[in-house]
Amino acid sequence: MRILNRFFDPVWSLLMLRRVCFTAFILLSAASLLHAQAEVEELPAARAVLDASGFKGTTLIYDLNNQRWMAGHAELVDTAALPASTFKLFSSLVALETRVIHAADEIIPWDGVTRNRTETNTDLSLRDAFRVSSVAHYQHLVREIGSGRMGVLLREAGYGNMHMDGGLETFWLSGDLRITPRQQIEFLVRLYNNDVPFRPEVVRIVKDIALMEETDTYKLRAKTGLAVVGDAENTGWWVGWVEKDNNAYFFATLLMAKNPDETFIPKRIATTREILSQLNILPAEPK
Repeated sequence: MRILNRFFDPVWSLLMLRRVCFTAFILLSAASLLHAQAEVEELPAARAVLDASGFKGTTLIYDLNNQRWMAGHAELVDTAALPASTFKLFSSLVALETRVIHAADEIIPWDGVTRNRTETNTDLSLRDAFRVSSVAHYQHLVREIGSGRMGVLLREAGYGNMHMDGGLETFWLSGDLRITPRQQIEFLVRLYNNDVPFRPEVVRIVKDIALMEETDTYKLRAKTGLAVVGDAENTGWWVGWVEKDNNAYFFATLLMAKNPDETFIPKRIATTREILSQLNILPAEPK
């Protein structure tokens, strides 16, 4: 079993090829529908929040029931960037689909390397590795998946530009994989609708581990991402969706800065939440 996990399995590949043919029309139709309705309404109030953050960026929002795209700095919604740890949504799906791991609470072993984030220096469940965004634990999963199976599913799902150059353990952190805010939301909409090439139980588990908040009125599922490459070029993400009033509101915030101060990391979430509260999608944060 471990051998199959480490290396590309031709039988599995054949099954996946058959699934490509079966699902390609559905996925292309869904993507085409989103692109066809992709005129983005500029929200001056959202633009002001982003400007006040001190960083260049955009927040894109998609109202599912009303098929309405909105943004602050709409001119940036097709900016391609490294997905960084937002890719954990996709790699969780792949790890579960390929049975490298089987459940949210199954343990991913620590590699024994002590790192500066002490919360990652231990064995972690998939749920906890996602929650604390442990790079090392997810690199372990991706090694077990292997480049062959990862490449098949990247292409089948149409995730970002689908490029894996830059190393199996780093292609989403510092390699050639890129995704735009619009593509992030298109992927999340397909995930929400179960229109992705993964088993229903796999989708259910990933939705479960992505749940950040749940109240009587809404559920918030989301993932952050942070990449630092080149000459201290920082890319910060917060992507996800809010389930509320029998609707779903998808969001993707992308912030970019060179050598930013310590406010860059918290601004990913704070800026997004302020914009979502303006739209009455999330409650206002307490002052």
